[in-house]
Amino acid sequence: MEQTIQRYLESVQGKRVAVLGIGVSNTPLIKMLVRSGAKVTACDKRPREAFNGLIEALESLGVKVYLGEDYLEHLHGQDVIFRTPGMRPDLPQLTEAVEEGSILTSEMEVFFRVCPCPIIAVTGSDGKTTTTTIIAELLKAAGKNVYLGGNIGKPLLPEVEMMEPTDIAVVELSSFQLMTMKHSPHVAVVTNIAPNHLDVHKSMGEYIGAKENILLYQGSEDRVVLNGDNQITRSFLATAKGESVLFSRREEPKGRAVFLRNEAIWVRKDGEERQVLPVKDILLPGEHNIENYMAAIAAVDGLVSDEVIRTFAPQFNGVEHRIELVRQLNGVRYYNDSIASSPTRTIAGLRCFPEKVVLIAGGYDKHIPFDDLGSEIIEHVKCLILTGDTATKIRSAVEAAPGYEPDRPMIEEYHDFKDAVLAAHRQAKEGDVVLLSPACASFDRFKNFMERGDTFKQIVREL
Repeated sequence: MEQTIQRYLESVQGKRVAVLGIGVSNTPLIKMLVRSGAKVTACDKRPREAFNGLIEALESLGVKVYLGEDYLEHLHGQDVIFRTPGMRPDLPQLTEAVEEGSILTSEMEVFFRVCPCPIIAVTGSDGKTTTTTIIAELLKAAGKNVYLGGNIGKPLLPEVEMMEPTDIAVVELSSFQLMTMKHSPHVAVVTNIAPNHLDVHKSMGEYIGAKENILLYQGSEDRVVLNGDNQITRSFLATAKGESVLFSRREEPKGRAVFLRNEAIWVRKDGEERQVLPVKDILLPGEHNIENYMAAIAAVDGLVSDEVIRTFAPQFNGVEHRIELVRQLNGVRYYNDSIASSPTRTIAGLRCFPEKVVLIAGGYDKHIPFDDLGSEIIEHVKCLILTGDTATKIRSAVEAAPGYEPDRPMIEEYHDFKDAVLAAHRQAKEGDVVLLSPACASFDRFKNFMERGDTFKQIVREL
């Protein structure tokens, strides 16, 4: 911790502070800055009517608001600029402001500077939300006072004043949040890395570099947990400064590690090995959730007893929008996996089911190749329902995959999301699984993956 939150808020008193993005994560930040005495400007691309009275409420607090397409054209003279997660730090307007003397930061960067308690942070291409949630819930079950937030949907900076040194902050971090981060957590977890968000990142190299930032500023007393089965995450061992823990589903890594043996998760620490959790006791389906538990166990080792872990796993049924059973109707099970915004995540979801499924896929184009997904669809899908901007790309990947035969799987395309869900319902027979697992982001039709998942659930419940 570089400074206290009180010291930081004193430093911005009377300063001109701009907050870019007026959403769920930044509204509490705006209000906190107003209370500190800063002269706050809030900027957002959306029109006033999209905010349901929020803009008027902020203006009543003295916040100057700029909305619309030119919302980034009002940064001249700002002392501090908070960028929203997902906004590149090298946009011309931001670069110009920094050259003029503005300090560019983010809610999460300041949080890392002022947080008074240990931080456990998780990043990765897939599995980070489930892993983050498991870590937080295990710590709570062990009697710890936990603050959960970051990319998982809750800003933590406004809560810092309530935190004690004995608490623990558990944070999910996206590559966008990590791009300019100059601080690392006490425990850093990288679940895996595969191509993702290449619509925003300039290259795969930039994306990997952002992820690696989570451990670059650690010290010798810190811990990094890495997926030993992923070539990219394993390469991060070379830059680790503190204690390194590899987890692996395929082998037993040397040194400190978490691994599978005899259908159970084992931990090796200081040369001693112990069995922690039988795989059969994990309620969440799929091999990827075994990996999520391995990562979480490595993160909380020494903070949570094995007994707590063994009691928790058979009861934890997962996080909303992650292979979430919505309904069983006429012998058909409907699952919501709207969080699956990348091909690797959808592949993991498909592998959860022994039978071939009716898959609903497609969405916003993040410029990620679908070649591997095409092969998996042929193996795991009986009927493919496509919708969204990437429908044609996914169809092409399936039809070009080895082993493809016409109508195996049957492929249908629908422009309207509801029409796609209704088509999946028509195609499903007793004993089938209908799975919404888009392999793409949601921004072509929805605000976020939660709205997409909620829409799917509403349609299914009305069947």
